[in-house]
Amino acid sequence: QVQLVESGGGLVQPGGSLRLSCVASGIKFSLYDVGWYRQAPGKERELVAGITSGGSTNYADSVNERFTISRDNAKNTMGLQMNSVKPEDTAVYYCNVHLGIKHYWGQGTQVTVSS
Repeated sequence: QVQLVESGGGLVQPGGSLRLSCVASGIKFSLYDVGWYRQAPGKERELVAGITSGGSTNYADSVNERFTISRDNAKNTMGLQMNSVKPEDTAVYYCNVHLGIKHYWGQGTQVTVSS
């Protein structure tokens, strides 16, 4: 059974930093492309950052040069380092792994940016 467990969300002040983590089980993690998505109230879920099985990364324009995605295949984990956060980064963040038509999602973790 595939399971993705996120951690690291919470309340952070504007300009601060936060790190999200996601641990995967039940899959051969190294074969999967992985990514972080977010969904703010009243908005559609959007891709924040992705990293392929080969290590290539891509970022949404809104987070480029502020957020960094990473993966550790030996530990079946992925991370999202969030720096210089803004109130508009407030959302539920989801980790995702996909291989072909197979997509798996974490349960989501709330990130709130507020003073």
